[in-house]
Amino acid sequence: MSLSDADLFRLLATMVLLLVAARLLGRLFARFRQPPVVGEILGGLLLGPTLFGLLAPEAQRWLFPADGPVASGLGLVYQLGMLLLMFVAGAEMRSVFSRRDTAAVTVIAVVGMALPLAAGLLAVRFVDLSALAGPARDHTALVLVLTAALAVTSIPVISRIMLDLGIMQTWFARTVLSVAVLEDIVLNILLAVALGLVNEDQGGGFGMTALLHGQSTATVAGYHALASLLFFALALAAGRLQARDRPHRLTVGRTDDRVTAQVALTLAVTALALLLGVAPMFAAFVVGLLVGSRDGESAALATTRTFASAFFIPIYFAIVGLKLDLVHGLAPGFTLAFLLFACLVKISSVYAGARLTGHGPVDAGNLAAAMNARGGPGIVMATLAYDAGIVSQQLFTALILTAVATSLLAGALLDRAVARGHLLPQIPEPAAP
Repeated sequence: MSLSDADLFRLLATMVLLLVAARLLGRLFARFRQPPVVGEILGGLLLGPTLFGLLAPEAQRWLFPADGPVASGLGLVYQLGMLLLMFVAGAEMRSVFSRRDTAAVTVIAVVGMALPLAAGLLAVRFVDLSALAGPARDHTALVLVLTAALAVTSIPVISRIMLDLGIMQTWFARTVLSVAVLEDIVLNILLAVALGLVNEDQGGGFGMTALLHGQSTATVAGYHALASLLFFALALAAGRLQARDRPHRLTVGRTDDRVTAQVALTLAVTALALLLGVAPMFAAFVVGLLVGSRDGESAALATTRTFASAFFIPIYFAIVGLKLDLVHGLAPGFTLAFLLFACLVKISSVYAGARLTGHGPVDAGNLAAAMNARGGPGIVMATLAYDAGIVSQQLFTALILTAVATSLLAGALLDRAVARGHLLPQIPEPAAP
């Protein structure tokens, strides 16, 4: 079905408004050394029901309809933005691991995940989750999302913060990003299981998920966990095999051809993941890990990042802000309590893990402050859970605001640590005579 002229006009107008608002406010936040993602979300928030919808509800609903061709067009851009965001995040993380840090990174990652997950499971025993559940009404999926949201760390946001502070090539950045990669892989698997459970409950699954319809919860959860692990393992094995047999398969030729290959590979593997019942964003993240170069960024990868960051990713975050309704969907007391609880369990767990590996109090505190930032992955988890009907509007708002607040807090604390000399910025090597 083709778009009418009126629908095409509205679709183009909405994308222009979202893109301009996201980029302008993102640049404004970056100017004040704050995560640009916060400004991009705020750009969408201003165009949503919180402000624009409050001042001109009819115009807001006409430009941003809840259904129809315009909503479908925005939904496609939104999904592509999410996939490219996870691809870029995975590509950035390909070169952070160091063998000499393996033991310390593993301990910090295990403690940094285990304590928040345990605290979340303990908390849900004393909290009535009925008001927090979305239309899917799947208790197991809701618990998985809540516990994962407590433990997640933002790779893109914390990378941007450390890059701006000039500490990206330090032991501190390497430790933070290595731990974040291990954590996010595990937490993405938990999210994949939650999404698989909901698809099976609703009978709207596709591929393997549809074949699992009617099976027990344990069977469905076990399949999705195993499928995600095998998917990740096979992708890494394919990457090692490719590097051994044809080390330059994706690094030779024209840049535009290599960009096309990267994007096509991301879409193809994501389609395969959907067929197997693996979460699409997890597939895109795995492809990023596969494509990313250990020896530095290729021109093609830089072009793909620029292409994604200039259009799709800002619109994705702007649409996240567009979904927020702080007038009707904000529960101030619950949001504040969830934010404080999330910060407490994540900071204390990372601090404990860092102290166990021999880090001093100051270094452990800085590691905890950095890894408390939830940013992009926290937002992706919240939006996927909300779109799947796992979480309510109030919980969705609390998860997004927690991701934003913790990212701002991490930036402020690390900036202060650098100013006090606790984290030495990267010092350029002297120029050759």
